[in-house]
Amino acid sequence: MQLLIANFTEFQLATVITFLLHETVFFLSGLPSLLFERFGLFAKYKIQKRSNTSAYQNRCVLRLILYHVSVNLPVMILSYPAFKFMGLRSSLPLPHWTVVVSQVLFYFVLEDFIFYWGHRALHTKWLYKHVHSVHHEYATPFGLTSEYAHPAEILFLGFATVVGPALTGPHLFTLWLWMVLRVLETVEAHSGYHFPWSPSNFLPLYGGSDFHDYHHRVLYTKSGNYASTFVYMDWLFRTDNGYRKAKRPLRSKK
Repeated sequence: MQLLIANFTEFQLATVITFLLHETVFFLSGLPSLLFERFGLFAKYKIQKRSNTSAYQNRCVLRLILYHVSVNLPVMILSYPAFKFMGLRSSLPLPHWTVVVSQVLFYFVLEDFIFYWGHRALHTKWLYKHVHSVHHEYATPFGLTSEYAHPAEILFLGFATVVGPALTGPHLFTLWLWMVLRVLETVEAHSGYHFPWSPSNFLPLYGGSDFHDYHHRVLYTKSGNYASTFVYMDWLFRTDNGYRKAKRPLRSKK
């Protein structure tokens, strides 16, 4: 961190370097599931038997690059003054680890709550047809499809990701950590694979790939499973009933 501070301005760190960090983490974590699907690797852990064609995968990647450069990067640049006003800083020393952990946990809980309601709204008839249907073009998701969405949806649901940091005015290191964890979570949820080492096998209330894959493969009016990270919102409002019913026959066969 000290090396970065010495060589870049805070504006550069909070915009261009943040963008490059996001792109690196996103594509490095998302490419494996694309390659697994393309070459038929780990087939027994693939949730759906269907696979996307290479051309369909490539289409997703090219559009992602376009959306990231034309939407994500400008938003990062334009939002910097607001974050600075709310207390964003990059100077040393780094915040105590308890501050970092508590803020990131707060971001996860708040993001999950806002995302759930925003996502449910996107499944109403008009918003689904004109906005959210773009994301659901990939009924068989792979990691990189996690950020494949209409530009309006990128802004709409992106609000859920940034509102926590905007409220707390974190250190840039905390913001980076939150961004990395959130990217890894959504990529895993869209990976299309459920491994023995998948986080949902170990973390209570964590949705993961199996939970979210159901959301993609079912008709939009019946899909449910709207939460981003945890499952408690869907459980509380019974929007996971279809998923739970679908899982019961599988459990009874074991």
